[in-house]
Formats: sequence, C-alpha cells, structure tokens
Amino acid sequence: MSGRVELDEETVERDLVRLVLTVVELLRQLMERQALRRVEQGGLTEEQEERIGLTLMLLARRTEELCGRYGLDPEDLNLDLGPLGTLL
Repeated sequence: MSGRVELDEETVERDLVRLVLTVVELLRQLMERQALRRVEQGGLTEEQEERIGLTLMLLARRTEELCGRYGLDPEDLNLDLGPLGTLL
C-alpha cells in the first residue's frame, strides 16, 4: 500500500464545481428571499426590482448552464447534511 490517495482530475474538478455551484445557489436563494422582502416592504424602486429580478434570473441560468457542462442535475447541488437535513 503506497499511502497515496488516487485522485481522478475530472472527478476532483466536477466535485469542486458542484461545491462552488452549491454555494452560489444558496446565496442566490438568500438574495431572492431578501429581495422579495424588500419588494413587499416597498423598499425598492421599480428600476431596482427589475435589475434584481434580471440579475437573479441570469445567475440561475448560468448555474444551469454550468450544471449541464459538468453533468450535474440541480438536485446534485442540494447537499445532504446528515441529521441537519439537506442544505437547499
């Protein structure tokens, strides 16, 4: 036994992309919830609402594109945290 961990470059890259996209999706969802609260409270102008909506849609689309490029499903971004449940 050599004591080395055998790492496949593609697997490492895919897992790293999965982790990064999970964090991005978590942040996108948090930003979306915050934006909805601000809209409900009347704290945004119509222009700000449009800009935030467009930004969130573009971020979601780009995340989907990257998932497709790396063979990930959106469900793959929902990490299982054991007794805490799932992340997303």
